[in-house]
Amino acid sequence: MDKLFFSLPGNEILTQSLAEKCGAVLGKLTIRSFPDKETYIRVESDVKEKQVILVCTLNYPDEKLLALYYLTHTVKELGAKSVCLVAPYLAYMRQDKRFQPGEAVTSTYFAKLISSFVDSLITIDPHLHRRSALGEIYTIPTTVLHAAPIVSNWIRDHVESPLLIGPDSESAQWVSDMADHTKAPFIILEKVRRGDHDVQVSDPQVHKYRNHTPILVDDIISTAQTMIKTIAHLQKAGMKKPICIGVHGIFADQSLSNLWDAGAADIITCNTIPHQSNQIIIDELILSAIRQI
Repeated sequence: MDKLFFSLPGNEILTQSLAEKCGAVLGKLTIRSFPDKETYIRVESDVKEKQVILVCTLNYPDEKLLALYYLTHTVKELGAKSVCLVAPYLAYMRQDKRFQPGEAVTSTYFAKLISSFVDSLITIDPHLHRRSALGEIYTIPTTVLHAAPIVSNWIRDHVESPLLIGPDSESAQWVSDMADHTKAPFIILEKVRRGDHDVQVSDPQVHKYRNHTPILVDDIISTAQTMIKTIAHLQKAGMKKPICIGVHGIFADQSLSNLWDAGAADIITCNTIPHQSNQIIIDELILSAIRQI
């Protein structure tokens, strides 16, 4: 069955790469806003009996969700055989329980919504905390890919004598796997989050690694507070400037400039979210999953 790729706004480079590597057609599509800010969508390619692949990374999801919803229904009404959403970054994974009375458990609601209009989902390193798998909340087939191997390859190829530093206990398995792949030592910190911008990080015991280059690795860089606090500890310990690596670079507010100002030697992300820091390319990783649809 023929595959047909559509890019939602902002995802054009990744979509074109995936379509070309897959030997598939890139669909033609118009998405714009009316003067009253309602969304206009027109599908200009023949989708009948096609496997439609929609590429839409879901940072700032509230701005993207309606267009994704309308487009999916449109291609289905026009005869698409199936619709797969490729969302390298998957939003609404943090709020997975009711921490305070009356809070919305948005990860569950978002999963129910996405499951209601697409047929399958491909994503990379979703922010699983108290859940062991996406299948606990998504009712469609989901493929979860992991960036650790390609992040490890980048570290091995670009950094001499790395010391990997994970932000909290939840990163231990991920960071230890990368350390094993790169043959590098690693440290796991303890983190306490009291609010969106209030994070406390334990003092890393790095004195025996003074000749190493610290590599701060995390799945998401959002406010960057965890990395900023860790950099301050490293500076006090007399360590080299660290390289900061994130799979998903959201960079909320002024976090990118704050991270540079804190003393980062370099800031590297995967291209799960288009950004100037993208140096680790996930195209082939996603392609391997698409070929199995």
